[in-house]
Amino acid sequence: MKLHVSRALPDSVMEAARARFEVTTRDTTQPMDLDEVRDALATHDVLLPTLADALGADAYTGEIRAKGLANFGVGYNHIDVAAARAAGLVVTNTPGAVTDATADIAMTLILMTARRAGEGERLLRAGDWHGWHPTQMLGMHVTGRTLGVIGMGRIGQAIARRCHAGFGMEVVFHNRSEKHVEGARQLASVAEVCAAADIVVVAAPATPETYHLIDAAALAAMRPHAILVNIARGDLVDEAALIDALEAGRIAGAGLDVYEREPHVPDALRALQNVTLLPHLGTAALEVREAMGRMALDNAIAIAEGREPPNPV
Repeated sequence: MKLHVSRALPDSVMEAARARFEVTTRDTTQPMDLDEVRDALATHDVLLPTLADALGADAYTGEIRAKGLANFGVGYNHIDVAAARAAGLVVTNTPGAVTDATADIAMTLILMTARRAGEGERLLRAGDWHGWHPTQMLGMHVTGRTLGVIGMGRIGQAIARRCHAGFGMEVVFHNRSEKHVEGARQLASVAEVCAAADIVVVAAPATPETYHLIDAAALAAMRPHAILVNIARGDLVDEAALIDALEAGRIAGAGLDVYEREPHVPDALRALQNVTLLPHLGTAALEVREAMGRMALDNAIAIAEGREPPNPV
């Protein structure tokens, strides 16, 4: 059986893959383009793709040998699942393995943005810090604040637990379905959460329905001292509207790990001091990426053997 790995995974995962498959991988870290995807689908039994690979509706034309797509990652908005299924492909992802790591990055962004840590480091590295004084770089005290979570799935709940138990925060949330979460209160709309919270975290999946879920209206509902954090997918936030709100001072800051047109980050966003910008580090810990790879490989093996995979989407 032939497995096509979009981009090289940690060594232990690649070794395990080669023990079960004839493995092809690429010598680049860039996403697969449409021609590469079509060629891989025609020449391999299973594809192990990941973020931004060109697996939209137009990928499934011509000859298809592949039986399925064992996606590396919980998010699969780069895959047109309906079109893949229509072409006879099984699609899987890697839920669970990413939960704690992504929640930890959310906490990193909350604390860095609220306490102006990125701005402070830039000040120090530039040689512009002249010593401590009582009114230096005053930020938001996080303990006891109100957290608003948009999307209360595994990751949203993990963020809520950290904030409620660790920082004594009240938690409100919006979710597409009714959900009971201990220590949290569900509100009827995104706008209500934005209006109630000091810190709003976006943790919903990327779907056509969640595109620009955080738009100009949602940002207008936030209070001037509030901050927005996005650890989901970039296109859940209207980036132009966010830049406008930040430049106008309608919200106090933002912490972002994802962007609307990755890897492009607008100059206007990079120029803002009140924004923490990370290069999509949500799951960037070796043991997490190894766990994701093992889960994706288990899915790939099941697909190749004609069994029901552990994590179908």
